[in-house]
Amino acid sequence: MRDLHERDRRHSWHPYTQHGVETAFLGVTGAKGNKLTLDDGRVVIDGISSWWATLHGHGHPKLVEAMRHQAETLDHVLFAGCTHESAVQLAEELSKEAPGELTRTFFSDDGSTAVEVALKIALQSWMHRGQPQRKVFLALDGGYHGDTFGAMSVGDPDPFFLPFAPLLFESVRVPAELEALESALDELGDRCAGFILEPLVQGAAGMKMHSIEFLQGARRATAQRGIPLIADEVMTGFGRTGSLFACRKADIAPDLLCIAKGLTGGMLPLAATLATEELFELFLSENRGYALFHGHTFTAHPIGCAVALASLELNRAEDTPTRLEHIGQKIEAAIIDDLGEGSPLIRGLRRTGGIVAFDLVGEDEGYFTSKAPALRAEALRHGVLLRPLGETIYALPPACTSDEDCAQIAEAMAALARL
Repeated sequence: MRDLHERDRRHSWHPYTQHGVETAFLGVTGAKGNKLTLDDGRVVIDGISSWWATLHGHGHPKLVEAMRHQAETLDHVLFAGCTHESAVQLAEELSKEAPGELTRTFFSDDGSTAVEVALKIALQSWMHRGQPQRKVFLALDGGYHGDTFGAMSVGDPDPFFLPFAPLLFESVRVPAELEALESALDELGDRCAGFILEPLVQGAAGMKMHSIEFLQGARRATAQRGIPLIADEVMTGFGRTGSLFACRKADIAPDLLCIAKGLTGGMLPLAATLATEELFELFLSENRGYALFHGHTFTAHPIGCAVALASLELNRAEDTPTRLEHIGQKIEAAIIDDLGEGSPLIRGLRRTGGIVAFDLVGEDEGYFTSKAPALRAEALRHGVLLRPLGETIYALPPACTSDEDCAQIAEAMAALARL
């Protein structure tokens, strides 16, 4: 496998990677369940669900079978001017499972594009209502919603998007505090186009967690002012917070819901933006220019939709949200047992559903900490793939993770605290 690494060094450009510093990458030759097989023979636990996507486990036979069957039946067809059973059935099922009355599904490719669609819907809907001055979006401090230009504009530019700042549109960010949100909404007044947030857990911000009460207050505040609430559940959706959707856990209904990652159980790239019927109807006109001009070659990809349907069925049959909640509880308890209650080595031990995180104590270098390579290497030494967010150590494993594996993940996380 040495040849693989040499070829990679010559031709690959990895995401979120400084190639001037990072020159060695894990060679992965196989995956099954929550385990990854490396080219040196090691088998490690996928403690982060391969960037938060693998939901049930790698290579789940029901998902593989759904993929195979759909590929043999209908591999791909454009969704502009065409339709097919897998997409229609998935849209129906998502409408049943989504919080509130989200009756319309617009398919896309990944989380960032799902957010782009939501922002376009919100902005263009105001134009159709005769309020084109509503161009400013509200978002949370530390928010991350993807890497396309709209998603970058509502994300926090530091540290990821500073080079692109001159090209980003205006947005206003507030802390996850209701008073600050209400104040910003009132100050923006009729310039506000919508409020976007990652409900309950802000992933790239360092697994920052806010309360159900804040989420409920945000829904009340936006509803009172007629402002669309956009819930970015790309990471939190499909059971990660202990409920199928974080919005369901808080018993709120957004106007727009963005989903991806776990939609197909992490097996294929597929995303969706769900919208209310009220928003959809604002685009109906005899004027073709009122249409939402957005689309992708692989919109509503038949194989992706078929796998997503199989994944939804697994969620129901295996009660994936409850399983993930149990996994999170086990990891959190094992960390406390290992480090002790209130350990001086860590701060902010926190958990929502199957997501467990804490921050290292010491000099805070932020996302670009020089400790990153050593932290990842130490986790691998304990047989677990982790990818800390700066000095935030977190785990978010698949639903197939056993109690024994939870203990091993917690042991690895505790070892990082001791470095």
